Amino acid sequence: MVSLIVGIVLIGFCVLACLPAGLGWGADIISFLKGFAPCFAAFCGLVSLFIGFADIKDKKEAKKEEEAAKSAEEK
Repeated sequence: MVSLIVGIVLIGFCVLACLPAGLGWGADIISFLKGFAPCFAAFCGLVSLFIGFADIKDKKEAKKEEEAAKSAEEK
């Protein structure tokens, strides 16, 4: 229940900060997002690369295990 209330308060603060009649931080928030977006995109790209490499490695390992199981069945 406390986390729900804290979440609502934080979302309310975010909306208040963005409104021109509120704190008027809209231009600052847009500046931050413009600077943060490329860094976030690079981070997401790196994470995607690591996930892709791990997926390829897992597929190769699964293929080797499958071939080992087939050869064990034949013997």
